[in-house]
Amino acid sequence: MTRARWVIATLLCLGTAISYVDRANISVALPFMEHDLGISKAATGLLLSSFFFTYAPGQLIGGRLVDLVGPRIAAGFATIWWSFFTAINALATGFGSLFAFRLGLGIGEAVGPNAFGKVVGRWFPLRERARAAALYDSGSRLGTALSFPIVSLLIYYWGWQASFVFSGCLGLLWVIGWFTYYRDPEKHHRASEAEKRLILDGGARLSGDGQTSGRKVRWVQLLRYRTVWGMMLGFFALNFAFYFFVTWFPSYLVQARGMNLLSIAWIGMIPPLVAFLAEQFGGWLSDVLTAKYGPTRGRKIPIVCSMIFASVIALAAVVPSAALAIALLSVSMGCLAIAAASIWSLPSDVAPTEATVGSIGGLQNFASNIAGIICPIFFGLFSGAGSAAFVMPLVVTGGIVVVGALCYLVICQRFEPLPVPADAIEIASPHDVTSLKEGSDLR
Repeated sequence: MTRARWVIATLLCLGTAISYVDRANISVALPFMEHDLGISKAATGLLLSSFFFTYAPGQLIGGRLVDLVGPRIAAGFATIWWSFFTAINALATGFGSLFAFRLGLGIGEAVGPNAFGKVVGRWFPLRERARAAALYDSGSRLGTALSFPIVSLLIYYWGWQASFVFSGCLGLLWVIGWFTYYRDPEKHHRASEAEKRLILDGGARLSGDGQTSGRKVRWVQLLRYRTVWGMMLGFFALNFAFYFFVTWFPSYLVQARGMNLLSIAWIGMIPPLVAFLAEQFGGWLSDVLTAKYGPTRGRKIPIVCSMIFASVIALAAVVPSAALAIALLSVSMGCLAIAAASIWSLPSDVAPTEATVGSIGGLQNFASNIAGIICPIFFGLFSGAGSAAFVMPLVVTGGIVVVGALCYLVICQRFEPLPVPADAIEIASPHDVTSLKEGSDLR
């Protein structure tokens, strides 16, 4: 038995981490770029949300693109694209150029989550899927954590321009490893026949599998499902809280807690590092519960309970102690990560066919990243209130997270493959997974 699937999950984690270093770079750098580029406080919220103007709708196109060309090509070329638009920020001359570069970054990064989610569905059996999803998605927490010391120290010694060039180069190094190592299970030279058997027999959503039933499902048809809407609304609520950490958290540490650049570099790491570890636990817990109770209860229990506990983000706004505030924010971000471990496995769990995993992931991620547009602007409306600027938005954020938990509990139905719509387009019968059965020792 080989473990090629876990090497691939680690690659996904690293790719996600790099993408979050790239997108969080500006959050750490902005307080120190404002003077050089003449960016006003009023414009900061709009600039932080600009990434999501293309990233959110790009999820719909990105999900469909991944279903058409496959995750290997889609993820590789998307990373080249977003690495370029990260490095070019070093040439920014003001608000307009930064805004344009952030739009370009959002286009490229919109492909990544859908491609990575599809890889998890193809490479991992149901009983391991949440752990794999947790490993790759925890890269978002790891990248957020690493962005604080990496970007802060680069700015401290070489200026904010160097931080963008460095993080852009990281993505190009990852692409080399991705194209070298990644193949689908049936074509992978490092996966033994025993590992392929484990993947096949465990319910992985393999490329061209027989579950398509010769019918093509359009992504618009997926909006008819109540469960899809519950996934979209619930993930919106979770990401509304998470994107506070990606966008306004460094400013919170400066404005509300009076920290300097070097303090941000290390204190700012604490909540995302807690979340990184918590997500591994969340993936393990979800898989254990799924094995015992089935995917519906196995996914809903950690999602709903964790999101309710994550609402303690509201208390961080009112406690007087900075240490207690960091502790509460760490608990909140950790609970969000536990829920996310299950959430990222849902597209593979509920997709009517393997060919719609990317599309359902795109719909889910589109809705969740509308929060990325709204959250930075919403927090920016209060930015002129000094140390009290974060009280109201953090309290509101806590309430939104609770509503999201209810969406998963009440609106979502069973987490199992949805029925193919009756009016799905008839297509020629797809090639089934005999490539894993014929001409090999698997027979």
